[in-house]
Amino acid sequence: MIMLKKDLITRHPLGLQGDETDIISKGEFGAVLSRAGVGKTAFLVQLAINTMLRNRNVLHISMNDPVDKITLWYKELFLHLAQRHAVEEASQLWESLLPHRFIMTFKVAGFSVPRLRERLADLTGQNIFHPDMVIVDGLKFNESTKECLADLKSLAGEQSFHAWFSVHTHRDEETPQDGIPSRLIDIEDLFDIALQLQPAETDIHIKPLKGPSKIISGLTHLTLDASSMLIK
Repeated sequence: MIMLKKDLITRHPLGLQGDETDIISKGEFGAVLSRAGVGKTAFLVQLAINTMLRNRNVLHISMNDPVDKITLWYKELFLHLAQRHAVEEASQLWESLLPHRFIMTFKVAGFSVPRLRERLADLTGQNIFHPDMVIVDGLKFNESTKECLADLKSLAGEQSFHAWFSVHTHRDEETPQDGIPSRLIDIEDLFDIALQLQPAETDIHIKPLKGPSKIISGLTHLTLDASSMLIK
C-alpha cells in the first residue's frame, strides 16, 4: 500500500507541491470561494484525500450534509481518481485511508468553537483521532463570523492543525479590484490563502486571490473537470 500511495500522490496534480508539503502550514487558514454548486466541497475533499494519502489525519466538519453524503463524496472522488490513474487494488487502498478521516456534523446554528473544542477533546483525550487538517464546510460568513474565526485560529495553533473553509458567494456580490469579495474584507487577515472557483465551458478554473507567490504559481494551472469534478 505504501508504494501505491506514493505513486498516486506523485501523479496527482496536487502532488506537484511535493509529497511532504501542505499548501498551508499548521495554524493557517485557507478559503475556497464560489457560488453554490460550483465545486467547493469536491475541491476540499480532494485536498483531504491528498492529505490522507500521506498518512495524515483529516477532520471534516459539515454544517449542511449528513455523514453518509460526505462519505459518498469521498468514495466517489477517490474511485474517479483511482480510475483516472489506473490504480491497482483501489478498494484495498481506499480502506487503508479511512482511519485517517473523521467526519463531524453540526447544525449551522449549533456550531461554536467551545463546542468544537469539547468534541475535539473527547477524540484526542482518548487517543481516538488527532487532526492534522480540518475542513469546515458550510460555515455562514456574516457580521459575527470574525470572532468565531479568531477563536478557531487560536484552536488551530494550540492543536497544530491547518484549516480550509468553503465560502459561499453570490453572483451579484461586489468584488473589489484586488479580487477579495466583500464578505471577506473584514476577515481577510485571518486567511493565508484564498482560491476562487470560476466555471467556464468545460472546466472550472481555480483562481488564486491571495497567498504566497510560490504556492499561487503552483496552483494557477489547475482546473476542476466539470463532469468528474477531479482536479487536473
